[in-house]
Amino acid sequence: MSDKTIIRTTCPRDCYDACGIAVVKRADGLVKVLGDPDHSVSRGALCGKCAIAYNGAWLDPTARVTRPLKRVGPKGNGQFEAISWNQATPEIAARFKQIVSTHGADTIWHAHYTGTCSLLAGGFPQRFLNRLGASEVDPDSICNAAGHAALKYMYGASDIGFDPRTARDANCILVWGANPSASAPHQHKHWLKETKAKTIVVDPVRHPTATAADLHLQIFPGSDAVLAFAMLHVLRREDLIDGAFLAAHTVGWDELQPVLDRCTPDWAAPITGLSVTQIAEAARLYGNGPSLLWLGQGLQRQPTGGNVFRAVGLLPAATGNFAKPGAGFLYLNGGSRRGIDGDYLEAPRLRRGGKHTISHMDLVATLSDPTKAQSLITWNINIAASNPDQARLQRVLSDERLFHIAIDPFPTDTTDFADYVLPAASFLEFDDLVSPYFHLSMSAQVKALEPMGDALPNQEIFRRLAKAMEYSEPELFEDDRTALDTLCRQVGLEGFAGLAAKGTVDIWQEPVPQFANLRFPTPSGKIEIASAVAEADGHPRLPQPLADPRPQDGRLRLLSPASAWLMNSTYNCDPKIADKLGPESIALNPTDAARLGLLDGDAITATNETGRLELRAGIADIVPAGVALSHKSRWPKLSAQRANVNALNPGRKTDMAESSAVHSVEVTIRKA
Repeated sequence: MSDKTIIRTTCPRDCYDACGIAVVKRADGLVKVLGDPDHSVSRGALCGKCAIAYNGAWLDPTARVTRPLKRVGPKGNGQFEAISWNQATPEIAARFKQIVSTHGADTIWHAHYTGTCSLLAGGFPQRFLNRLGASEVDPDSICNAAGHAALKYMYGASDIGFDPRTARDANCILVWGANPSASAPHQHKHWLKETKAKTIVVDPVRHPTATAADLHLQIFPGSDAVLAFAMLHVLRREDLIDGAFLAAHTVGWDELQPVLDRCTPDWAAPITGLSVTQIAEAARLYGNGPSLLWLGQGLQRQPTGGNVFRAVGLLPAATGNFAKPGAGFLYLNGGSRRGIDGDYLEAPRLRRGGKHTISHMDLVATLSDPTKAQSLITWNINIAASNPDQARLQRVLSDERLFHIAIDPFPTDTTDFADYVLPAASFLEFDDLVSPYFHLSMSAQVKALEPMGDALPNQEIFRRLAKAMEYSEPELFEDDRTALDTLCRQVGLEGFAGLAAKGTVDIWQEPVPQFANLRFPTPSGKIEIASAVAEADGHPRLPQPLADPRPQDGRLRLLSPASAWLMNSTYNCDPKIADKLGPESIALNPTDAARLGLLDGDAITATNETGRLELRAGIADIVPAGVALSHKSRWPKLSAQRANVNALNPGRKTDMAESSAVHSVEVTIRKA
């Protein structure tokens, strides 16, 4: 008889990969979390950060929140006493009832995002929050809302992407503003390298995916729309435009054409920092297709991020890269494409009035106003690490007036400010479903371990809060297995048990063309290059060949992309991950370092109107001159400064959807 049991499950992190996992449990109690060798993505190996953290902090009860906690010290100090669920939920409910009766339910705000991307843990809590009538901080406004808005203007949808399996038919893959080596490590390791297609990467950062590409366009941040228009100019000049497709399936190409006349590579080169030859080569490679366009989340985190997406989104339309093998674009593939019914999952019908929503960029101002905010619920998110205007946010979270509930598996910067901390189970400790946002598959998240201490899945925590609030609607108490079986049937599967036995299944056996019938969910049914809807919303009717002004007075434009060792702010609590991260640093181009008199390893200060941060200089040409780079999402409380790079982020909004323009931050660098 074997002395070990293997349970296959799925990683639900905010990552394109959705890796298959094999949890190996030995008879002596030893647990090892490995990549599933039979899974088409993980192929027996997890990425570095998951391999460490899932065998480290995730299995360490001393690193976890294992009991409900009630604050006993000042907010921000992380001083709590352990209490029972029977004490926690009635006390929280009593305070919620008092706030609802005195100030209104809309003064209770909740903030959440992608601490887990599994369906129940990420969606079911909305049932309670809808019934409560709570207001919501728009989750996508901290990440990718501008890109969604722009693609909806043009294509009518932002969550219908190419099928990655069609890469086998592509001659070119253009990765624009994404870093798969950090945010999709298995796509970097396998998917991109196993295709015959030529790869182009457009990114200011020379990351490993850019280094491995056939062509890396190291563009200056904020000039992406200029590059897109220059590529369109070359495509038209060299007869690589699909005129028949444009005539049949688009609106507004004739309006755009006069704009292209002046958008030559010679015009674009000094603006973008690229050569005329590079621009022309990229246009030819893409135009000779069939071609795939991967639009990264980071691309739209710029002041004109929506316009950037509309401009870059012109490329597949102009070349007819749809409804055929090896063609299309991808921002993400949403659950609705597979048949997931979001209204069933979140039950918006339980809401009895209108819904108030704000951007994360307005969170500090809203929480500071007692007429607008009396309470805050944070779940699946660590706002004290991930949000802008960090110093002011910490001050408002310290306000005794604000009743704050935090739900998390770990004691984060945000939980330190809470009045109550409720222990969430990890993904290894309950059943759920994972709907990847890259591959068109569905995966089972299978319970492999018992929850630590009194930890509970998100959905069970909100069921208990609903009971304490004396709600009676049956949707609030639907059990996990019923919900999982219902969701499985929505995508054409018999039930959760059958999916769990297989681990991951492809919804379609063969690659699915994007917009196969060439009908687009826009008002016209066509690709709206010229958008009357955008115009009515106060935006230009057409995408514009715009670029951000370069920094002045010796300042540098600061990029803060994802680290290869963190997943947003997840994993920083693991000591081995902390060792991998090392001291907080900022990468500078050698030209800027020489101008500033800096050597590699020097202590520097980065300052602007919002804040100040001390960092170590790292000198390399991974960024262009005029640009600095410091990775996002370290936990402030693990730093002597009690701050991370968001101390420098004022919370500037994009041109569309009030999303984060974090990559527009400018700083002055000085030797410490």
